[in-house]
Amino acid sequence: MDLFDKFSDKNSNYQKALEARSANIYPYFHCLESRQAPEVIMEGKRRIMLGSNNYLGLTSEKSVIDAGIMALEKYGTGCSGSRFLNGTLDLHLKLEKELSAFLHKEAAMTFSTGFQSNLGILSAICTKGDYIICDRENHASIYDGAKLSYAEMVRYFHNDMDSLERVLQKLGPDTPKLIVTDGVFSMSGDIAKLPDIVDLAHRYNARIMVDDSHGVGTVGEGGRGTASYFGLEDQVDIIMGTFSKSFASLGGFAVASEPVIDYMRHMSRPYIFSASLTPANAATATAALENLAAHPELKDQLATAAAWLRSALKERGVRFKETLTPIVPIYTTDRYTTLRIVHDLYEEGVFVNAVLPPATAENECLIRTSLMANISRPLIEEAADKIAEVLGRYL
Repeated sequence: MDLFDKFSDKNSNYQKALEARSANIYPYFHCLESRQAPEVIMEGKRRIMLGSNNYLGLTSEKSVIDAGIMALEKYGTGCSGSRFLNGTLDLHLKLEKELSAFLHKEAAMTFSTGFQSNLGILSAICTKGDYIICDRENHASIYDGAKLSYAEMVRYFHNDMDSLERVLQKLGPDTPKLIVTDGVFSMSGDIAKLPDIVDLAHRYNARIMVDDSHGVGTVGEGGRGTASYFGLEDQVDIIMGTFSKSFASLGGFAVASEPVIDYMRHMSRPYIFSASLTPANAATATAALENLAAHPELKDQLATAAAWLRSALKERGVRFKETLTPIVPIYTTDRYTTLRIVHDLYEEGVFVNAVLPPATAENECLIRTSLMANISRPLIEEAADKIAEVLGRYL
């Protein structure tokens, strides 16, 4: 078989994408022509943005933009090398110092992308003979990081502590193992059952890593994330996060004890062999972090916006998944009905995201909505009207 023959595989996900495109319900790669904000211009038209991870609305904050401009002027556009060699700036060190202090850990390290962060952490910490115990709904980068580590990956059912305990019982207390979970799950908006995970980790001698990409900035004291939300910051060994969401930039990070961070700096191939975070990205992430630290009410404004949307949907009879986060998933049915709903909403001026198999069961698809702290109530009401109208055509 020729290498490219698989492109025409009738059962492939790519084939489903081609089918959606031919049916004019393809939901991906819409072109944004303005800043990330509650109202955007996409493909020449105004849309209400309910599909962004710009949770705190800081991508348009003047102090964040100014920090990026100043960094460009002082340092230029890039570092042209890895952190390991010529690519460490004082900007990186400042960001890492402030991150570790904010998240109450001894040390931090930064990566050039969030995806790379999970690759770099897991491939450095775990190796052949170790076990990575993974929630089934964890982000794809965790799965790929586990593959790169050569450790054995064992999955447990989503947020199912009985399932997790069965895995731990089989492995026993003497096997080196790391429990890895999202803090806030990106599609469902669920919060990990971290108190139970900590209890099981103590009983079965496991370490804990939390991917808090969607938790930092949205939950916890002052937006310090899932471990802070439960008062368990000292019980989680590694916290990972991204700068592309609440921190209005690009990149990722890990915080942990000083020995763990120092070990990863010397052993993480994705870290050692990748160019470092650009000056503008480091500066804007720092400015966003400082903005959040100075304005903890941002997290509360975000929670209020999410409560407005849930209330508006409920008033209009729209079925949605109750969460405690700014992610509000709305129930639909099968793949193609969901794609038609997302398409019609886009045409009506509301951008949302389709959640399709394998992220869900075939007939349990969702549309994922997410809020920004700076969205207004009238915009939410307008979007809710259109959501209810479009759903009424199909459900």
